[in-house]
Amino acid sequence: MRLRLAHCSDLHLLSLEGARWLDFANKRWIGGMNLITNRGRHYHTEAFEDMVADFPGAGIEHVLCTGDVTNLALEQEFLYARERFDRIALGPAGVTVLPGNHDSYVAAGATHFQTVFADHFASDDGWSDGGDAAWPVVRVRGPLAILGLSTSLQTPWFTAWGRIGEAQLARLEAALCDPRLAGKVRVVAIHHPPAGKRAQSRIRGLRDRDAFAAVLARAGAELVVHGHEHQDLAESLPGPTGAIPVLGVPSGTYEANRPERTARYRIFDIEVDPSSPDPRATALISHHMRVWHRGRRVFEVDAPTQARDLASA
Repeated sequence: MRLRLAHCSDLHLLSLEGARWLDFANKRWIGGMNLITNRGRHYHTEAFEDMVADFPGAGIEHVLCTGDVTNLALEQEFLYARERFDRIALGPAGVTVLPGNHDSYVAAGATHFQTVFADHFASDDGWSDGGDAAWPVVRVRGPLAILGLSTSLQTPWFTAWGRIGEAQLARLEAALCDPRLAGKVRVVAIHHPPAGKRAQSRIRGLRDRDAFAAVLARAGAELVVHGHEHQDLAESLPGPTGAIPVLGVPSGTYEANRPERTARYRIFDIEVDPSSPDPRATALISHHMRVWHRGRRVFEVDAPTQARDLASA
């Protein structure tokens, strides 16, 4: 069994249509000033539109977005983002979307995300009771099992940290150990980086990273992917049978004078031999990135990242 997975993150799709001054009488004024002075000029909706156009030719069979689909968590931004996600021919069953810290810039953002993207984070039948138990998302697609977490919550001004929470961690461990996932490549998706120096930041990190690491040490996973830092990052966490790769991806829409930060998305090729005594242990996972060329409005293979396997991530 084979599957080609696209991982993108931190799209920051901005729309201020219908926004009022009153909408910025909260934490949004920080993001608003950031957009005016710098950030807004460097994130381009056209990059995501070109990415969507690139998916069919790249043979993508499932798309995974690990958060920050909006800038300011305005309702119109979620609707604007949803309109562009609807252009992905795979449909909601073929596209998994998680929230990021920007999607909960204010408390109302969480409600907007849940309403607008409900069918993009719906678990398969039998995996979720909905409500607060909607996370983690569990979606099984061929050899792949996606377990998507939410670390998105409103935080104090000038901070962007995340937290998973004890209840969600308990459900994650139960899902990772569930016999229904036997032989599947378990990919845990999260917005905030759960490993390495950046995970330890009091301002931007993951507050319960140690508890997350403990779950993976007991239950295992084949891969963890995240966004948030807008960089090509590689770390690892201990698992019951060896190190678990933890890979971060750059923003999917950024373009400025920093070539290493230019918009990218990562492709994973996942292959499992179901006839193997232990399909999971013999799974093959390779990956590379595609990078945006703004002038030509295309994504192409990022040559330095071509055909890396997880052992050389």
